[in-house]
Amino acid sequence: MNSFIKITLKHGKDQSIRRNHPWVFSGAIQRIEGKPENGDIIEVADIKGETLGFAHYSEGSIAARIFSFGKNIDLDNIWEKKISDAFELRMKLGLTGNEATTIYRLVHGEGDGLPGLIIDIYGSTAVIQCHSTGMYKLRARFVDALKKVFGEHLQAIYDKSAEKLHHKDDEAPINSYLFGKAADTVAYEYGHAFKIDWEQGQKTGFFIDQRENRRLLQEMSAGKKVLNTFCYTGGFSVYALKGGATLVHSLDSSQKALELTDENIRLNNIDPNKHSVIKADAVEYLKNIDVDYDVIVLDPPAFAKHLSARHKAVQGYLRINEAAMRQIKPGGIIFTFSCSQAVDKQLFTNTVIAAAIAAKRDVKILHQLHQPADHPISAFHPEGEYLKGVVVLVG
Repeated sequence: MNSFIKITLKHGKDQSIRRNHPWVFSGAIQRIEGKPENGDIIEVADIKGETLGFAHYSEGSIAARIFSFGKNIDLDNIWEKKISDAFELRMKLGLTGNEATTIYRLVHGEGDGLPGLIIDIYGSTAVIQCHSTGMYKLRARFVDALKKVFGEHLQAIYDKSAEKLHHKDDEAPINSYLFGKAADTVAYEYGHAFKIDWEQGQKTGFFIDQRENRRLLQEMSAGKKVLNTFCYTGGFSVYALKGGATLVHSLDSSQKALELTDENIRLNNIDPNKHSVIKADAVEYLKNIDVDYDVIVLDPPAFAKHLSARHKAVQGYLRINEAAMRQIKPGGIIFTFSCSQAVDKQLFTNTVIAAAIAAKRDVKILHQLHQPADHPISAFHPEGEYLKGVVVLVG
């Protein structure tokens, strides 16, 4: 019988938990029986002592992240079952065993009932990224579960949690291989090849969440001149060129990103005369465009990671969209995105509309975009819908 430190919620603060929302905020706690350490498994109870679920304790505004709702828990099997369930979902989505697409997300935090955990698959390599100490402490369990689910198809497991966890210096996590060693760093998305740098690259090495949106761009790129801003490793650029774009410019302020983009262009046997990179600040470049682009992609990094920065983020999205709308030729198309969780889809759409008004351009919304199905959103945790996008036609 397991015994856990218990946190008791204030009167009325249990309602969101009863609706299966996984976050417990520090201000909702009435008392803590004991002294939990960061990452400990704790029991969450209402003011009457009824057990609501089990969570990882953490220091900060989100004091607990519930991974199991209800009065009972089986810690012997829970992690393996959750990984297996996540794998079965991706199997239903046609992602496992798919030679054309070997890049996908296996575990998406709260969407898979594992708050604080991301696992991405790149061919025969799994990349784990823990956003909570509780999940970090369970890495060995996840390694065993992954090896059991994938069998001989899994050749390496890399842990890339160091950037997301804050520890004392003597406890600081170090990115490293937990199993095996990657033999190949090239993986595929709808048949397109990409070199993945999970050791030094952003996130886990690639922006997997834009897969379906890249595919849409490919369908709309035939005969077009395309500008891909904040290109990172050139995902949108590869798709546009494969879709028949006559010219693609990939823009980023990072020289390393541009080098990776060029490498991905070569990997896909694309005519180098149709592509070039531009090292520049996107906003400044958009103010003085001298090419009559048919399509502009605006996929900036998160302008706001917290609610306190939301106003500043909105102003950033407003500036970049207004600049693109002022410059693009009549009939041009803009793919514009926000990955800021603090900016919901309605606020982002309103910001794009405000940019159109400021630019004095007639704009029609053709598509509303979001993250793909391997980034599932729990119906009880709407905050999990972080990626928003719209495709607009500019008159």
